Amino acid sequence: MGKIYLEDMEFYAYHGHFKEEQIVGNQFLVNMVIETNMEKASKTDNLEDTLNYQAVYQLIEKEMKKKSHLLENIVRRILDALYDQFTGIDHTWIKVSKINPPMGGKMKSVSVSLER
Repeated sequence: MGKIYLEDMEFYAYHGHFKEEQIVGNQFLVNMVIETNMEKASKTDNLEDTLNYQAVYQLIEKEMKKKSHLLENIVRRILDALYDQFTGIDHTWIKVSKINPPMGGKMKSVSVSLER
């Protein structure tokens, strides 16, 4: 078993509860850890024998373009799409962070994570 880390993927997207957030947009970070069997790929050195993490990135990018009111919804959509499109995933952890959220005070980010 092994882990693939996709770290600090940056997206500008239009998610948020407030109407202004869905017009102006905000910066988001996505972090993901995928557990999968890497035995064959580690021996063959063949992309077809592993989880193509470029394709995973493209899936996340596509989901980040769809507007949502809640981070929870974004995270769930990404997980659903990931498991629908790829096989051989044993466990996944994902965190989506909104940078400088409109909370009425200074805050670096707010994040939501789920795992399956």
